[in-house]
Amino acid sequence: MSTEHLRQNQIVAKREIAPKTYWYDLYHPKIARKRQAGQFVVIRVHEGGERVPLTLVGSDPDRGTVTLIFQAVGHSTMELARLEVGDALLDMAGPLGRPTHIENHGTACVIGGGYGTAPVLPIAEALRGAGNRLIGIIGARTRGLVILEKELGSLCDRLEVATDDGSYGRKGFVTDALAALIAEGTDIRFVLAVGPTPMMRAVSELTRQYGIPTMVSLNPIMVDGTGMCGGCRVEVDGQTKFACVDGPEFDGHLVNFDLLMKRQGAYRAEERQIAENYEHCRIAGVLDA
Repeated sequence: MSTEHLRQNQIVAKREIAPKTYWYDLYHPKIARKRQAGQFVVIRVHEGGERVPLTLVGSDPDRGTVTLIFQAVGHSTMELARLEVGDALLDMAGPLGRPTHIENHGTACVIGGGYGTAPVLPIAEALRGAGNRLIGIIGARTRGLVILEKELGSLCDRLEVATDDGSYGRKGFVTDALAALIAEGTDIRFVLAVGPTPMMRAVSELTRQYGIPTMVSLNPIMVDGTGMCGGCRVEVDGQTKFACVDGPEFDGHLVNFDLLMKRQGAYRAEERQIAENYEHCRIAGVLDA
């Protein structure tokens, strides 16, 4: 692919990989060269737009592209989903956050719940590269919401899929699949879980019983991505941490999940109303071009 005509932050590929879940490849050579597993960017679609943190799912330094995957569930991600190949973001800051600490644990298990499978993918790749035997678990409400099965499966020695309604794979939750692996004697030495906060808490509570080290990637409210605003503060082992600069990954056995969920829900009503207003305007055809 020739890059001579490309602008920084320009979308070079777009596909919908599940309902309202999009895969974007964007041109940003510097971030493509520097990003490491576990890091993220903060993007803005336009001047005055919300700053949105998104995990760097992958990169191609030779092409100068980075891969972002997101769900169009709020006002800003709905705006992002309206862009097409050839359009460009206003800005993209990164890579931000601490890279994942990667080592050879022996057998590692990576768990993605819903959209959380996207942030798991680059970490799985790095763990595999470090020589780990890799087990993957993907969870979703139903078959149509399972994402990146092929991509994660290509990295894993074993991949389990669990759906809440039993429409695909095991019926139940990711914790059911993990418990079954442990019960059959699988010697799991490390677990990484990314997804809805209740899921990450449930995984952490399960692994705590067996003394399995567990990391989770937290997604609190975040604004600037540099630790200045304090919006992403979380409590870990009784201490205040900032997910954007101290994380986003933390020991799941030390995270105060109750406080995290309370903070995540602080603006839920306002977020829902803004998203609904945006959708009504889109349907009515009164959005700005």
